[in-house]
Amino acid sequence: MPTYRALYTDYPWADVEIERQLLAEVDCELIVSPDNTEQTQARLAPGMDVILTCWAPVTARVIDAADRCRHIARTGIGLDNIHVPRATERGIIVTNVPDYCINEVAEHTIGLIYALGRGIAGYHLAAKNGQYDLVAGLPAERISGKTLGIIGLGQIGKILARLARGVGMRVVGTNRSRTAHDGVDWLHLHDLLAQSDYVSVQAPLTPETKHLINRETLRMMKPTAYLINTARGGLVDHAALVEALDQGVIAGAALDVQTPEPPDLSQPPYNDPRVIVTPHVAFYSSQATEELRTRVGRQVVAFLRGERPENIVNPAVLDR
Repeated sequence: MPTYRALYTDYPWADVEIERQLLAEVDCELIVSPDNTEQTQARLAPGMDVILTCWAPVTARVIDAADRCRHIARTGIGLDNIHVPRATERGIIVTNVPDYCINEVAEHTIGLIYALGRGIAGYHLAAKNGQYDLVAGLPAERISGKTLGIIGLGQIGKILARLARGVGMRVVGTNRSRTAHDGVDWLHLHDLLAQSDYVSVQAPLTPETKHLINRETLRMMKPTAYLINTARGGLVDHAALVEALDQGVIAGAALDVQTPEPPDLSQPPYNDPRVIVTPHVAFYSSQATEELRTRVGRQVVAFLRGERPENIVNPAVLDR
């Protein structure tokens, strides 16, 4: 019998060999859930020493069922799928990897800005369908000189700002701390929305930021402006976005994250030609994925060895 057991709720990569090999160092068996439903996680959680999770909801019900668990490891940055307060109540540490894939998300966002503004996505689809001419795509414009508004100036937002300035964009930003950064003009949200040609959402998803982009805030944007979301689907009210597109309130959008996932691509806003959709891949590169999986595996190994793993988000648990 193995000394420890760990539950892997879900993962988007091809296999779990990196994680399995690392956990074998401490005689920990990795159990992979057959699906990511709450019911299945709650059924499998009893007897598990650790839970690893990507996007599956680790709810209070799952945590309560995990009678032996003392570590929940998030394979990613955001924590909106984990009931951290309940984990803290139960004396369970929660870890994440807050500084992985930050370059990838910023680069993906810049790519979407160009795909929108230069009409690249529209021209590509038209050419593939045999329409090989200038008028096939959406209107194209010069990106240099345009204003990018970044909602959330964390690590990704700062890298995005640097990349945007490098191609000649003016960058404005807003955050809760009202802290300005080099080359970024800090603005209140309503001013940012009114001035920006491209609005990039880079905020964390919390109860306070849910539907931050809604009917009211969309109407603060220019009718020629584009919305880009590479953060969390819940930050955008998609029904309000559909209405805004139908009424010409904004020019278009690029969405890497949706609610729910996967979405029904036959329905608006996803079937709108003014909307670019990528399947929650802004985080992805072979380098970032390997780094993420290795670091999460090492967090679990450190914990099971009685050491302090990196990036504990509720360190007060250790003071008990």
